[in-house]
Amino acid sequence: MSEVTALRRGDDIAHILDALLLADGSCGHAYPMRANHNARASDALTLPDLADAAYYLCLLHGRHPGVIDHAATRSADNAARRWLIEAGDAFARERAYLTQVTVAAGPAPSTAQQSNCEAIVSQQRHALDMLAQSDRRGCAMGAAIALVLDWRMTRQLLDIVAVRTGLEPASCSLPDRLATLNVARAIGGDPAVDRAIQFGMRQFLAQHRGLWDLLEARAAIRRQQPA
Repeated sequence: MSEVTALRRGDDIAHILDALLLADGSCGHAYPMRANHNARASDALTLPDLADAAYYLCLLHGRHPGVIDHAATRSADNAARRWLIEAGDAFARERAYLTQVTVAAGPAPSTAQQSNCEAIVSQQRHALDMLAQSDRRGCAMGAAIALVLDWRMTRQLLDIVAVRTGLEPASCSLPDRLATLNVARAIGGDPAVDRAIQFGMRQFLAQHRGLWDLLEARAAIRRQQPA
């Protein structure tokens, strides 16, 4: 986890969230970066690795209602209403795309302790649901904002899976980084709310890091399994 400093009075919540994303987001984890075409051949993710990632991402984010849907029921901030509608509609399309890619990639490859892994991701899903349904003002929005901001890296991986399986990558219509950070700034300003937004984002990113850690461990196990 990052050493990003705690929010202080007068700090810009948008700048804090941007720093958290860079420090703790998926863009800073080695495993999804290995899906990049520029990765070294010895480090690049194989098609079974990509199918594994799609399968577990679908377990985590493929069901409705999700993080944004839950957050929309918890937010009373007028400044967030339009963003939540746009983000919710866009993520419904992302969910459909995720399902399509997962089906095209095929089942998760056989890996030791498979049932334990599915139980872990089920627990992560439950943790995200609870986070996005928090009554603490700002917490659910922090989780929703984190999903939208962190999804960019996840989307790059899904697009690579799509190309490898013969699908045409779909366009992504999630609110962009600037619009999302501006929403955080609009609903923030109160120190307690800003801390809750930051908490929601930290906890969400921790769950995503946990998923990448799990996928990385599964890939390492498969490489040790006899052919």
